[in-house]
Amino acid sequence: MMISFTRIFRTSLVIVALTHSAALLLNAQKGIDTQTQKIKEESNKNLPQPMKDGQGFDWGKGKTPVRARLANPYQLSARRDVLIENIRATLKEKKLIVDEQSSRPGDGIIITQPFIFGKGAVIARSELARYGVLEYSDTAWSRAQYVLTIEVQPIDGVRNNVSVTAKVEGRSGTGMTSEWVTVQSSGLAEEEFLVKLVEIVTGKAVDDPVSNE
Repeated sequence: MMISFTRIFRTSLVIVALTHSAALLLNAQKGIDTQTQKIKEESNKNLPQPMKDGQGFDWGKGKTPVRARLANPYQLSARRDVLIENIRATLKEKKLIVDEQSSRPGDGIIITQPFIFGKGAVIARSELARYGVLEYSDTAWSRAQYVLTIEVQPIDGVRNNVSVTAKVEGRSGTGMTSEWVTVQSSGLAEEEFLVKLVEIVTGKAVDDPVSNE
């Protein structure tokens, strides 16, 4: 009887010890889960939060916004003769020469002489890729140029639409022959001219910060 009682007592102690260990392990796991949850919550606070209107993410203040390109045609308020003079001034500042024989100022049309913006195989190709859309990657380019056609279309006595079209060309070829090839304009040449023209006409740069005062 003594032996049986001793065995029973020892077995009870083992059960109690195992139960206590299991309880400690469970509490430890709960502590880990609680700590993990806190880490997740802190991490989520640093993630971009969806905007209320569901249109995207709010990436926070201080980010530089990317300005959309100006409308082309672009509307400006000025008499057409004054606007023509402003166009000439803009072209002169950008070192573009007016083709007087092709231009018709009385009809509001100004055309420039070809402006070479890239020479040499490396520079011509990289610049042509900026101002034009290159369809073939294996074409060898030695020069790049563009011609601007600016047209002033009156809306009323004061307002006018100014449209700008760039004919972008690259000198391509290998060996003994080469030729000028027209490529699709990327819109950069037109944008650069319009930005400068707006600045001259209005006296304010397009990218000047807007005051909220």
